[in-house]
Amino acid sequence: MTGSQYRPGLVAAAALLAFGAVCGLVVVTLRLRPDTTVVTVTDAVVEEERGDAVTRHAAKPERVKAIYLTTASAVGAKYQEMLALADRTEINALAVDLKDDSGAPGFRIVHPDYADISREKPTIPDLAAVAADAHAHGLYLIARLPVFQDSWFADRHPELAMGRRGGGLWRDRRGIRWLDPAAQGVWEYNAVLAEEAHAAGFDEIQFDYVRFASDGDISTITYPAWDRVESKPEVMERFFAYMDDRLRAQGIPLSADLFGYTFRVEDGYDLGIGQRLALVLPYVDFVSPMVYPSHYPSGHLGLANPAASPGVVVDDALADGQTIIDAVRPDFRGVRPWLQDFDLGADYTAAMVRQQIDAAEKRGAEGWLLWNARNVYTEAALKKE
Repeated sequence: MTGSQYRPGLVAAAALLAFGAVCGLVVVTLRLRPDTTVVTVTDAVVEEERGDAVTRHAAKPERVKAIYLTTASAVGAKYQEMLALADRTEINALAVDLKDDSGAPGFRIVHPDYADISREKPTIPDLAAVAADAHAHGLYLIARLPVFQDSWFADRHPELAMGRRGGGLWRDRRGIRWLDPAAQGVWEYNAVLAEEAHAAGFDEIQFDYVRFASDGDISTITYPAWDRVESKPEVMERFFAYMDDRLRAQGIPLSADLFGYTFRVEDGYDLGIGQRLALVLPYVDFVSPMVYPSHYPSGHLGLANPAASPGVVVDDALADGQTIIDAVRPDFRGVRPWLQDFDLGADYTAAMVRQQIDAAEKRGAEGWLLWNARNVYTEAALKKE
């Protein structure tokens, strides 16, 4: 698998640098593959033609304002409900899962090496239709791709998964299996999923669970690829460099979800999971720290309950992160935090959700994404379109 030179036939090759249709003419930088022809560039989209098919991509809004959707929410009545919410409000983007909770791909994989990985009946029968529908509503579409937390692939390729001393696959506290972050076969597989999603019309690839495991008895983990000589941050840097070389080189925008504390810790400490903001920045277009106020402990910033002061927590996190960014990549303008729209640590009101949004925007964030695992969002927190 790792040696395959396969690329899906409709890999889109336009890197979009635009302010969107509302700002007039879109400026686009193109890095074209020989077998791809750009046939149309308009105010809001770039279309590519290969053979009889055309792939359509939306220009990135000046400020992305997104909600998260599971694979199940990207089809049927629920998807139409989410599109209608976007139509009524300031939401201009969707972040849609490419895998379900088990790690199973939500769509049928075209790549012949991975045909056996797809479900017989995938949750999303037509990935291109999901993209086309989003674009018809003027939305930018992000493919959220959890990488190393993946029971489905681990069960089918245990030779690439974290093992357990004494035999079998290692499981975290929830029983989920994890893949070895140093295994290039895992990188190849996820790169293929990214390429196929982009070929179907998704505009950006967002990597999540790009880290080593942390929950459970990690002392019993065995690794088929990681030699424990290379540090965890070095492994993760190689992963991002690989995706940069393979995907961004084709003009596919990349983003990475990171623990919120990566925006505070920059003394060489990687939180024990291999994540260091400074080592990710060179290889992606956007970073999304998960600065959920409920995830910070009592006493953080002197607050008894950080979840009850959402604007303060988000503002402080982004300010700290900017100092790291300024030292490593001062031209980087791609901070796009995940914000809390769920009850944990406090009952979240529309005002509390809005405080986070306002804090992010005042700090100059490129955008923001709202997280609710059930995809039930507080419409009153959003400005009307």
